[in-house]
Amino acid sequence: MSNFIVGSAYSICESFNTVNTKNKSSDIALSEMSPKDAKFDKMKAASELLSEVLLGTDFDKWSVRINTCADILKYYPHIDKETGEFFIKLIEVYFCHCRHCPVCDGRRSLRHMAMFKKSLPNILNEYPKSRWVFMTLTVPNIPVESLRDELGLMSKGWKRFVKRKEFKQVKGWIRKTEVTCEGKRKNYAHPHFHCLLMVAPSWFDGKHYTKQSRWSEIWGECMKLDTVPIVDVRAVKGTPDIAAVEVLKAFNYSVKPETLVNNREWMLEYFNQVHYLKFIASGGVLKNVFKSTEPETDDSLIHVDGESESSEDEAKVRVAFNWRTHDKQYRRFRKGDSGFAS
Repeated sequence: MSNFIVGSAYSICESFNTVNTKNKSSDIALSEMSPKDAKFDKMKAASELLSEVLLGTDFDKWSVRINTCADILKYYPHIDKETGEFFIKLIEVYFCHCRHCPVCDGRRSLRHMAMFKKSLPNILNEYPKSRWVFMTLTVPNIPVESLRDELGLMSKGWKRFVKRKEFKQVKGWIRKTEVTCEGKRKNYAHPHFHCLLMVAPSWFDGKHYTKQSRWSEIWGECMKLDTVPIVDVRAVKGTPDIAAVEVLKAFNYSVKPETLVNNREWMLEYFNQVHYLKFIASGGVLKNVFKSTEPETDDSLIHVDGESESSEDEAKVRVAFNWRTHDKQYRRFRKGDSGFAS
């Protein structure tokens, strides 16, 4: 990109402040300049609250790291040469990489989404008639102190589940563990599996079709339960490529941020119970969709679209936004800019 275009892009960034009337601050909010990045406000606010809750606990070190996560976001201002469209592209952030940080967790979700979308064309090319099914498997609620043992039993139950004859129509699967806090009994947890299944068309044929009530019985048998658990099974509507990606968006969190901060004692025990446990798995033809030989880095959480290479201009040009605790927003932070003549 020429210096002229870079300068023009920066001028557009500055012009936003002159038309900003929504807020009293002279520093425009990130959400106004780039609406698609408004989610950063919500994630950072949740991280800030979580950090406060962790202060003075056994996870005090996490508190410090999470509190400083993504304090400053730096973008590259860009003007599309063909369309003339202006947008900003995330280019530099410090992430804390704590497992339960809402900011990092949100970026991991986007990274997984990108990895899945990248693998999908080849998979659908090989299995063009495949369909998608969304399945949720539950178990009776248990005290949060028993969560680790229960998740181990669920993992064993899943291994038995995929070997059942009714599961043979499944060509590939993605399984995400989610845990919520029971509303009535605050020290109880509700663990469950969300599953995206890629199935053969014959799954829906009369001969091979399995009713939801039967799936509940099968899951109960695999879990060796005395009661029949709740299982939800539904076909995913839409074209195979778009439908699968839309369902995967529901796999955002292992535990929702509001659950963590609303019940401090439950949260601390939850952290102890799930330490080092993996909450996402895949198998069949989808086994390697999330496989990566590279460790998680700031760069991998920034370039979640897979575009890791930066141009010479992108390597030096920055438009910065910093977190304003009082406003609960990211706003323009000119002192953090770089690569422009003053």
